Amino acid sequence: MPALWLLALLHLYIGWRIAPSLPGAVAPGVFAAWLAASLLLIPAAVFGRRARQRASADRWTWAGMLALGAFSMLLVLTLVREVVLLVAWLLPWTLPPLAAPTAAAVPLLALAACVLGFAAARRTARVREVEVPIAGLPAALHGFTVVQITDVHVGPTVKRAYVQAIVDAANRLQADAVAITGDLVDGRVADLHGDVAPLAGLRSRHGTFFVTGNHEYYSGAAEWIAQLRSLGLQVLVNEHVVLRQGGAALVMAGVADYNAAQVQPGQRSDPLAALAGAPADAGLRLLLAHQPRSAPAAAAAGFDVQLSGHTHGGQFWPWNLFVPLQQPYTAGLHRHGQLWVYTSRGTGYWGPPLRLGAPSEITRLRFVSEAGC
Repeated sequence: MPALWLLALLHLYIGWRIAPSLPGAVAPGVFAAWLAASLLLIPAAVFGRRARQRASADRWTWAGMLALGAFSMLLVLTLVREVVLLVAWLLPWTLPPLAAPTAAAVPLLALAACVLGFAAARRTARVREVEVPIAGLPAALHGFTVVQITDVHVGPTVKRAYVQAIVDAANRLQADAVAITGDLVDGRVADLHGDVAPLAGLRSRHGTFFVTGNHEYYSGAAEWIAQLRSLGLQVLVNEHVVLRQGGAALVMAGVADYNAAQVQPGQRSDPLAALAGAPADAGLRLLLAHQPRSAPAAAAAGFDVQLSGHTHGGQFWPWNLFVPLQQPYTAGLHRHGQLWVYTSRGTGYWGPPLRLGAPSEITRLRFVSEAGC
């Protein structure tokens, strides 16, 4: 109830600041109707998921998430307008009246942002090429490629066709290995098993490796681990496998999500345990960890590279500005001591189907010897 009251107050605030200044006789009423519909649809996205029929629940979620995205844009733009009006008021010279044009700009810009953001979220993620230099990398591993998929969030608005398009794009890259770094699903196996089925078609030289994200623990991690293993994915929970290529060894390790123990105490994220027993002469030690903040423990354990997701790159402005409050890295390749950390912006999206300033990606990472970089 506190959240609903806050939502209602924010809708009233937007209406109070924008509607009276809109030009014409019709626009204020239309805008008020928009806000009223938004206030009803956003809670429906949550309560509608309890519908007995999955198709009905998904429709409510679609409507509510679209409304939430539009509301987010309206709120941000209303606050930006307040700053513009304040600055104009403080200036020592007289400006033309700004109340009406800036009020009209808020819903128009919000609609434009929603259209652009929706198109960016719903398209198949583009391939991002990343080269990672590794000191002392054996010649046999020079050019080894890993395709990273992360944060797809299969659920009410991300379905089988969306997943199939990702699989097809990944397969065209002909990688040595595929890594899925968590938050694959938002829902139970019983509802989504058909939507993730295309993952069985992922192809690479050494196979597909998966680690849990926080959303797997919200959705029944044990059931999902069993389901993904039945599709041929190798699930790594604080463990590793050794991949051999041309006489050189690569350690592919994975940890449970950073917060897994809060939901399932037996699955505390442990990079040190994931590397235990690995060959000392391994040419590359690669850790799959859903959250970038696993990096300090990964570096201490002796890994060379960590692949992460979780942040979505902020997904859309201005929420990207808040990611550093929780995570050390928002997106891209960074050095953490001797450890390389690559944080993907995600291959799907979560919540509102919007992406602005943080494009989705299927990442093709190529490991090369540092001397040849």
